[in-house]
Amino acid sequence: MNAGNRYTGLINRYRSHLPVTADTRIISLGEGNTPLIRLKNIPALIGKNVEIYVKYEGLNPTGSFKDRGMTMAVTKAVEEGSKAIICASTGNTSAAAAAYAARAGIKAFVLIPEGKIAMGKLAQAMMYGAITLQIRGNFDDGMELVKQVAAHAPVTIVNSVNPYRLQGQKTAAFEIVEELGRAPDYHCLPVGNAGNITAHWIGYCEYSTPVGETVTQSCSFCNGKCTFACEPVISNRPKMLGYQASGSAPFVRGGPVKNPETVATAIRIGNPQSYDQALKVMSESGGWFDELSDQEILDTQRLLAMSEGIFCEPASAASLGGAIRDIKSGKIAEGSVIVCTLTGNGLKDPDTAIGQCQSSVLKTIDATLDQVRDSILQSMGV
Repeated sequence: MNAGNRYTGLINRYRSHLPVTADTRIISLGEGNTPLIRLKNIPALIGKNVEIYVKYEGLNPTGSFKDRGMTMAVTKAVEEGSKAIICASTGNTSAAAAAYAARAGIKAFVLIPEGKIAMGKLAQAMMYGAITLQIRGNFDDGMELVKQVAAHAPVTIVNSVNPYRLQGQKTAAFEIVEELGRAPDYHCLPVGNAGNITAHWIGYCEYSTPVGETVTQSCSFCNGKCTFACEPVISNRPKMLGYQASGSAPFVRGGPVKNPETVATAIRIGNPQSYDQALKVMSESGGWFDELSDQEILDTQRLLAMSEGIFCEPASAASLGGAIRDIKSGKIAEGSVIVCTLTGNGLKDPDTAIGQCQSSVLKTIDATLDQVRDSILQSMGV
């Protein structure tokens, strides 16, 4: 085996575009390098001439895009001498923080809303050894507490208010450009705390910056951490489209939502920490925000699984659901190249998935040849 060809994570791959040095100890679990999958069956069902790709971030080490940001956040926390990290989370951030803290040999403290987290995500945080604190409140309450605690205890916040998180997450845009050979015309994302849509725009901006110039359009997003001279890999940037759940849609409502509710727990956030940055992304990219009902989100989750064999968590399906609706309406033009980010794996929330399809898919029969044969023939319409 040629060890020089072994993939060792996104920081090593994009070292020249990230705020690390040759002496930085990299905390990695081999994140990044996730597949960009072209959909074959759904475009035919829509009946429109478009190319739709999904960036399947659910195949990161802990099953979500959060690993991209966490490798950078924890790497820099360790480099700066931190012995503990802390985050508020609807689930995916807590899983990633706990895993990377375990890898680094430091403590992780996570605040999660009681009864409002998918069991798969809670299991991860607990198994990775995080000190898991359930609060009687929502994510937004937890985020405020995390900020207050960090001012009084020696812990590093690893939510997306940490600028290094966005630095890691921007690499998804690099990978997309490298695979397509260009930027897509539209990039669709589910939006909760709004750090990810901001990070992708940073990535696209960096990859379109002329040689010898520093990034000027995106540096305000991450406190000056993204001033890198880049080869101008692309000449175009995509329109960034952000989709929210109707019960948790502060960008659509024009301000914070006090008591957000949605089955898509990963985007159940009423007061996004990257609100202003995401508005700037929409202004610069010419994109838009929109909302989907919980039923639309769940229908899209199942459509993707049954039509393409790709299982994502409910929040992820918002990106594709919004894209499909805008393609059908003509808001997204025919002939477009579209990328939809699938932020998390469907196994994060198995209860919701099973609840959707148990009655139509799961059948209990006697263990006899006749019953098995008859069930198969009936299902085949024979």
